[in-house]
Amino acid sequence: MDLVEVLPQRLHMLRFPIGQAYLWRDGEALTLIDAGHAGSAALVEEAVRSLGLDPRRLERIVLTHCHRDHVGAAEELAGRWGAQVLAHRLDAPVVRGELPVPEPVLLDWEIPLYEHGLTVPPAPPTRVDREVEDGEVLPFGDGAVVVHAPGHTAGSIGIHLPRHGVLFTGDCIAGVGRVMQGVFNVDGAQARASFRRLAALAPSVACFGHGDPLTQDAAAALLAAAAEPSLP
Repeated sequence: MDLVEVLPQRLHMLRFPIGQAYLWRDGEALTLIDAGHAGSAALVEEAVRSLGLDPRRLERIVLTHCHRDHVGAAEELAGRWGAQVLAHRLDAPVVRGELPVPEPVLLDWEIPLYEHGLTVPPAPPTRVDREVEDGEVLPFGDGAVVVHAPGHTAGSIGIHLPRHGVLFTGDCIAGVGRVMQGVFNVDGAQARASFRRLAALAPSVACFGHGDPLTQDAAAALLAAAAEPSLP
């Protein structure tokens, strides 16, 4: 796992072989956006300690959606450090293991990528302490706004920190080589609409579930990609 500074003293990316998570810091209080795959809790803890931070100050884990590479370590991390786990109401039953992970509608070129993604260990059933809805404001980042962004999954969300100009897109938007719509969607039309809704927030920093964060000209890049007629 790689630890990458995105914003000094505020934001780091934790990059796993497949997928990534983000660590946001409010002083000594910590928030994880997504949690990495099952079995990676010790790596996350090591990364937190390497920054001179105390993992006992991990207050919450916000899950952008129910997929294994985002949820996998959340149960172990929350159990170790008492963090609250948050997810959208529509994905929460999947996170808890009460419903199966929804099958995406795959384009032909997505099939080998999807099969590669399944090499990540399945996520164990994970408790959800708080089910969130569109427009809720969470107590970190000087007011973190939940943005419902369905399409990748029914309960996919973005997290917007308007006072810092930061947007966590989950897998609704990717930055793999270029800014693009995320793959493996259950509803392509919803995913396109969600891409455009998130892009319209015009963040200064865009943090994707896959691909390097954008820290320069992020708003222009997102808006340009959202305007492409070839958006899948």
